[in-house]
Amino acid sequence: MSYTLPMLTRRACCALALLATTGAFVPAFAQAWPAKPVSLVVGVPPGGALDPYTRVLADHLAKVTGGTFVVENKPGANGNLSAESVLRAPADGHTLWIGTQSMVTINPAAFTQLRWKQSDFKPVLKGVEAPLVLVIHPSVPARNFQELTAWIKNPANKAAYASFSPGTPSHFLGYQLNERLKADMAHIPYKGSGPQTTDLLGGQVLMGFTQLASAVPHLKEGKLRAIAVTSAARSRFLPDVPTLAELGHPDLTTTIWFGLFAPAGMPAATLEALRAVAAKVQADPAYRGRVEALNFDAATEDVPTFEKTIAAETKRWAELVKATGFKAAD
Repeated sequence: MSYTLPMLTRRACCALALLATTGAFVPAFAQAWPAKPVSLVVGVPPGGALDPYTRVLADHLAKVTGGTFVVENKPGANGNLSAESVLRAPADGHTLWIGTQSMVTINPAAFTQLRWKQSDFKPVLKGVEAPLVLVIHPSVPARNFQELTAWIKNPANKAAYASFSPGTPSHFLGYQLNERLKADMAHIPYKGSGPQTTDLLGGQVLMGFTQLASAVPHLKEGKLRAIAVTSAARSRFLPDVPTLAELGHPDLTTTIWFGLFAPAGMPAATLEALRAVAAKVQADPAYRGRVEALNFDAATEDVPTFEKTIAAETKRWAELVKATGFKAAD
């Protein structure tokens, strides 16, 4: 017995077949995203360096997609609370995580009871990167690394260093410098680069490794003094400031980065659509100009290279966490 399809069904089948053969089916499906406002979840309070970058990214994602992108600040536990909140939301592409180098590559080793795993997320975009900068308050009588070393080693100065959070490169670089100089500096941790910078400016703490993006405006005004940057080559934003490698400490070289991550359970088609949109944003000269105005370099790594960077840095920081015996409070 023969069966004749209704006209609408036959037309739909023909359309689906045409889409499949032309390769247009996946993009047509992906156009369903975003179907509602997209939350970019940030694990720090407003201010500092991460929050303004995320707002630039949200603005350009909205321009490319025509959708609405909102920034949600969920600070706590060095970004862990923000990661957990993303994983509690539906994995449909409408709740995404802004991960940082320390959150993604250090937290897995530093937190003994982490309630998320790297494998819970898929990288979408390595957005920006920058070195940290070792800064001092102008009241410190040092103009260069050699003079700062002498000041640190003088017990009368009771030297201490500020980090923007425990268990971050800002913390570990200070720890390593302290060991290198055979000094006895106290570690003063903060909850974000904003509060750290505020106290550095006020002289409550006199030195620390901080976000270049946060420091540059204050360096230009003479409110802080730059001693060294942590990149392999000098930063174009601070061309007169030497690298730690130049000063004889190449093993302290590092850059920090901020990236966009999606829950691993997201449908493959939505993930690919998201990555395509993110790549378009990253290539936009207007976007790159805005992040450079924040004193960041727009990253150039594609997703496979970014995945290799994450793996290599996870290994590096895990070894340092083990060597220091550091354990973060949950």
